[in-house]
Amino acid sequence: MAYELGRGIAREGWVLVCGGMSGIMEQACRGARDAGGVSLGILFGNSRDEGNPYLSYSIVTGLGEGRNVLVVKSCHVVVAVSGAFGTLSEIALANNAGIPVIGLRSWRIDPAQNKGQSVYWREADTAEQAVRWVRERFAGSQSSRSTGQ
Repeated sequence: MAYELGRGIAREGWVLVCGGMSGIMEQACRGARDAGGVSLGILFGNSRDEGNPYLSYSIVTGLGEGRNVLVVKSCHVVVAVSGAFGTLSEIALANNAGIPVIGLRSWRIDPAQNKGQSVYWREADTAEQAVRWVRERFAGSQSSRSTGQ
């Protein structure tokens, strides 16, 4: 799923922005690279060696989880893929910043627990659907876009 999302982002000509580590982030970056795209990893620690081998570029922050703010603020849309607490924090940060979030089989948060509001602009079951939602969000726009995973 993450691999296909990375491929879809690259095929659209968007930049994949992520935390640059292993797992879902690595698979998304691999998909982007295999499709000829660009990925940017905003890293947790103090060394580029922490980044996955599929990154086009990396930024070393030494900020730990604080780097999630940089990941979110670098994106026009956040696609939350599955995820653990770091993903949950990025969902919250994006909502607070007014950045739309697409949930791709991610956290299930009851709108009743959030003043009746969903934390997602849209929810997707497939990577292809998530890419369509991002494309819809920017229909008619001519500027380059960055999409976070």
